[in-house]
Amino acid sequence: MRSEEEASRAIDLYADTVRRICMIHLKNYADTEDIFQTVFLKYVLHTAPFDSQEHEKAWIIRVTINACRDLLRNVFRNRTVSLDQLIEKSQELSEPGSELLEAVLSLPWKYRDVIYLHYYEGYSAPEISRILNRNVNTVYTLLTRARKLLKNRLEGVTEDA
Repeated sequence: MRSEEEASRAIDLYADTVRRICMIHLKNYADTEDIFQTVFLKYVLHTAPFDSQEHEKAWIIRVTINACRDLLRNVFRNRTVSLDQLIEKSQELSEPGSELLEAVLSLPWKYRDVIYLHYYEGYSAPEISRILNRNVNTVYTLLTRARKLLKNRLEGVTEDA
């Protein structure tokens, strides 16, 4: 493990380089700060000596690029939506007369969950079953029933008819 002085020296020398590489790859300040911390934590934990300052810089650049790529490949990141996109989508759905939003919100919670995860987040039924800790066939049944309820509500047909 490296000393605090070595870590401070490396941060002073390479902080701008690491941040620029992260911003180029991630285009996001919060993720840039996360990777920045990860890179210098790996630096502190890295015990092998460097041949030269150029070798040290190359190692930090390589670790930064790899960490950025790992974050971009992360499944969670691929299944998330930025807050701006979510607000934009919610404004579109919440426009006056949005029958779809009203119909989805009027569903019982067990149907709302599967509809949201399937249509908005793009999860498959087996993935939803793992997330909700339910049987796959139960998820298929809930999706089928939710679709039928939505269809009836959007067409104005009551359940009693």
